[in-house]
Amino acid sequence: MEYLIATPDQVKFSREVNNYYPEILSEDALEFLKQLHVKFNKQRLQLLSKREAEQAYFDAGNFPSFPAETKHIREGEWSVSHIPEDLIDRRVEITGPVDRKMVINALNSGAKTFMADFEDSNAPSWKNTIEGQQNLLDANNGTIELIDENRGKHYKLNDKTAVLLVRPRGLHLNERHVLVDGEEMSGSLFDFGLYVFHNTQVLKDKGSAPYFYLPKLEHYTEARWWNAVFEYAQSYLGVPHGTFKATLLIETITASFQLNEFIYELKDHIVGLNCGRWDYIFSYIKKFRNHKSFIVPNRDQVTMTTPFMAAYSKLVIKTCHKRGIHAMGGMAAQIPIKNNPDANAKALEKVRVDKEREAKNGHDGTWVAHPALVEVAMNEFDKYMPTPNQIFRKREDFNVTELDLVELPLGTITEAGIRKNINVGILYMEAWLRGHGAVALYNLMEDAATAEISRTQVWQWLKNEALLEDGRNFNKDLFEAIFDNEVEKLIREVGEEKIKYTKFCDAITLFKRLVTQDEFEEFLTLSAYQQI
Repeated sequence: MEYLIATPDQVKFSREVNNYYPEILSEDALEFLKQLHVKFNKQRLQLLSKREAEQAYFDAGNFPSFPAETKHIREGEWSVSHIPEDLIDRRVEITGPVDRKMVINALNSGAKTFMADFEDSNAPSWKNTIEGQQNLLDANNGTIELIDENRGKHYKLNDKTAVLLVRPRGLHLNERHVLVDGEEMSGSLFDFGLYVFHNTQVLKDKGSAPYFYLPKLEHYTEARWWNAVFEYAQSYLGVPHGTFKATLLIETITASFQLNEFIYELKDHIVGLNCGRWDYIFSYIKKFRNHKSFIVPNRDQVTMTTPFMAAYSKLVIKTCHKRGIHAMGGMAAQIPIKNNPDANAKALEKVRVDKEREAKNGHDGTWVAHPALVEVAMNEFDKYMPTPNQIFRKREDFNVTELDLVELPLGTITEAGIRKNINVGILYMEAWLRGHGAVALYNLMEDAATAEISRTQVWQWLKNEALLEDGRNFNKDLFEAIFDNEVEKLIREVGEEKIKYTKFCDAITLFKRLVTQDEFEEFLTLSAYQQI
């Protein structure tokens, strides 16, 4: 096979690759990626194996606890390094995938920061991934623009833009298009490595630096791994220790039991923790999926006021402020409802109430999924947080126990809830397989995390033949009837002639397999990734 660019020894591309993006995938950049892989991939795989062992512990009926071996860290008096000037005020952050239009609109949105996402809101096709890197480099250089001739629009950056943060893929995902010694690269290392290689000096020249969101960590040793990656990359690129900064997403149930430990492991690089609420619900269901009678009700009934969710949010605030970093709130997934002012007003009021609660509790900022929500969120934080942040509010009045963090939510399971999970799960998977990781469905912005909740709940309810609100048990026969009916609806809506030009057949097959197989698959994207 011929390569259009020179590659270092050991580095090859998979057979599907036919565009090599030589400006981004230069020989020097690939050499850096190779070194990251050689030095860190083996340990990454070992960390993933530890996750499997811990799941076996939970499957035996156990729950997580505060680690005994790190009690001295939790009780110690220590704090982290400084927070850079351009990250002091993060009261509203907008998030979204790394496509060109999104990057421009998000940076222009009026939010304080923009998290450009290579993870849950980005379907990691080769094109999306590499062009996303180009988009971020252009954004940091101030040259990014887009001309939409069909709509007669010209997108370019305003004079004042949001500060850019980048979320690489989680530790569990590979970059299957790039091989080192025949082994697929880590998606985490690939996304992180390309970004810092091309952007570190660009950002330093502007008085800033590469800033990151790190997703789906489950144990403090994974934070230790990331810290080592940061240290090596900074040394390789010739920049001072502590240049790179990270905010950790607390979106796994086990992470809540190790907040101090996570901060400690990254104390020269960390600037905050974030309440990744949708993945957190997914993790809660997933980790305890084999506990008898530990059944979570309809997704819509689990909110930030649900006891285990409220406890985790409060513990994040208390811990972050004790250690001198930001405690970021969760995502408002609502999007504008056009042509229905009443419904739109109700949706915006939900956002307002959510952000008011976060600001009053002590969060230092929050997330929104759409530019139209920036003003609503900003108003609430301006009202209740007149200072750049509220790290000074230590919230010693928050007392959260191990039992609080795993308290089973009350609620019901309904046929409507089952149908919604099936419908949303299939619709999202179909869009993801076409290369779209952020999908507007029923006036909410769905990403992989919300789709994970949908398919995990159906799997759990079916496995346990859960009792529905109307007295029926959700058994195989009832599932088949509901599933077939939902599929028929989708076919009618799309049209039998048009559906063959979509990915619905693949999505329907994948969703059904994931929810009916005996063994639970840890992430739906692991299987779906092989089909894009």
